[in-house]
Amino acid sequence: MSAETNKALVRRLFEEVLNGRRMELIDELAATDYQEHDPLPGQREGREGLKDRVTMLVEGLAPTFSIDDIIAEGDRVVVRWTNDATHSGTFLGIPPTGRSCRFAGVDIFRLDGGRLVEHWHVVDQLTMLQQLELLPSS
Repeated sequence: MSAETNKALVRRLFEEVLNGRRMELIDELAATDYQEHDPLPGQREGREGLKDRVTMLVEGLAPTFSIDDIIAEGDRVVVRWTNDATHSGTFLGIPPTGRSCRFAGVDIFRLDGGRLVEHWHVVDQLTMLQQLELLPSS
């Protein structure tokens, strides 16, 4: 697949699945043996694990992702994003605070055969927890 095709697939994950809440598209976008290198607690393996991850994010943080940069080379796509979220449900075992937060992260995806097959993730959790007033800000 071309770099542009790979970027379009990852963009669909953010825009249609995460922001649009269209969970049914995960079956189309991810391989059954999808590998998560930074799983959330309780996240299963494979494509079902991606469904778990998205469900936890959507139910816990009601996220709205903005793609700040998207770069593709070979079979990899890197996304730098900003998330405007509201802690509206239990997330990572933390009961909802109702507070809003804005934090950033970077995702790296590997694609094969037009599907997501691997994912690495780095997120500014400190900022998120401080904005939710779950940690002191200084």
